[in-house]
This record gives sequence, structure tokens and C-alpha cells, in this order.
Amino acid sequence: MFDMIPFPRNSSALRRREDYINQIFNNFFNDDFFPSINTFEESFKVDLKETESEYLIEADLPGIHKEAIDIEYENNYLTITAKREDSIENTSDNYIRRERSYGEFKRRFFIDNVDEEKISASFTNGVLKIILPKLEKHKVSKKKITIK
Repeated sequence: MFDMIPFPRNSSALRRREDYINQIFNNFFNDDFFPSINTFEESFKVDLKETESEYLIEADLPGIHKEAIDIEYENNYLTITAKREDSIENTSDNYIRRERSYGEFKRRFFIDNVDEEKISASFTNGVLKIILPKLEKHKVSKKKITIK
């Protein structure tokens, strides 16, 4: 359904090593002398949920205007694009540190079995909510295959 990569449930050793490396990286680069570097988090956060009748996507887009969001569904790919403009007009300000991100943010998901005509979206308080109704209910069929 979605382009997710499964990992074993008991991957705590891998997670601990990753957390340790991220902490070292963040301690070195994210201090008062370097600008904030978010190499793995330059996009927005998304929750994906599947029910029997639909897919639900909720994306956090704080500080972005509704008019700056574009949603497209083509060839079973849902693409969400959001643009945040740099609104600073006075260039004489002397910033010591700027952490707010500006630019274009994009996420793309593979989602099949969607009724394209009934897709709906809403944007309230910085949260984009997209409902993608399913075309038909997929019955999971299971067949035992014997080896000859």
C-alpha cells in the first residue's frame, strides 16, 4: 500500500546505535556557532492510516498557508507539495541565528486501490488531512500450495 520498509520488531540495538550517532551529530552541529542542520528532517511529518474503507493521511504543515499547498494523485502516487516563502523584508536586521526553514517541501506516497473521484482534503490549524476512499474491499485470499 504505502512505501514503507518493514524492520524486525526487535531492532533495539540498531535503534540505540542510530540514536547515539544522531546525538553526536546534533551536539556538534546544532550549537550557537553553527546554523541548525536538519539533514534527515527537511520535510514535514506525516501520519498514514488505513481502515477498511479508506486511507487517511495527516501532515503537519505549521506556518504554511493553504494556498501554498498542492496535492496531486497520479498513477497511484499521491504527491504533497508545500511552499514556505521567506517573509523577511527588512534586510538590515542582524540575525545571530535563523532556524526557520523556507523553501519547498515535498512528500510522495504510493497508494493503490483509490477512488480518485472521491478524494477529499482539509487544512485546519496547520494540519493537512487527506481522505482517500478505497475503490473496493480487497478480500485476502490464502491458498496453501503443496510442493511436488
